[in-house]
Amino acid sequence: MRQRLSSEPDRYRGRRRVPTPPRSRYAAVVTTAFVGAGIVAIGAGALPDAKSVSPSVLDELKAASTINQDAAARADADDRASRDSDRAGADESAEPEAWLLPLQGYEFKSPYGMRWGKMHTGVDLVAPEGTPYVAIHSGTVTKAGWFGGYGYTVIVQHADGAEAIYGHSSALSVKEGQQVKAGDQLGLVGNTGHSYGPHLHLEVHVKGEPRDPVPWLKKHGVDIQLQVEAYYSEVAAP
Repeated sequence: MRQRLSSEPDRYRGRRRVPTPPRSRYAAVVTTAFVGAGIVAIGAGALPDAKSVSPSVLDELKAASTINQDAAARADADDRASRDSDRAGADESAEPEAWLLPLQGYEFKSPYGMRWGKMHTGVDLVAPEGTPYVAIHSGTVTKAGWFGGYGYTVIVQHADGAEAIYGHSSALSVKEGQQVKAGDQLGLVGNTGHSYGPHLHLEVHVKGEPRDPVPWLKKHGVDIQLQVEAYYSEVAAP
């Protein structure tokens, strides 16, 4: 055998590697291609005498080709089903948590901060008495009843431990221990407790301490001053 000289051109240089078919269909594809090539060669007279080929051999070749084509088709169907299942699972797991405005058509009054020489630890949303208000986020109702100066109040604790307090209600629509989702009605706007007129008093507590609801809700895609909600947002760090 002649040894190739280093000066000879490298016939394999620059060639790209042919992609490998998926494992689940590799054997079926290769076998089908091989059998198909054999049938084409026989039909084209590539063999010395096509008539000398046993009919049973031709039948076996055709049967093998059909079986392998069926196997490839089944592998394709299985792959598609697997991809659809994975995509559906990913969509379900990626479903975002909703954050919403507590009610619609209100007037933003009395922001978080000092008011009349005292700390006002929430925001007041003025609306006609009897206007329904809803949960801004999912959670568990830990309070539904009279709550001192807050009047009739609903408190909802969210999964991260933060609490939303809805005060001065004229009526309540939930009970303690009830699970609620964002958008579920909690009660009706009222004027109970230490109130200057019909409005919803909204507070947010994180680790037991009050937070300004305006920037806190903005982190979750809700602008309570401009009455804009993003309908959903990922849970932000407290």
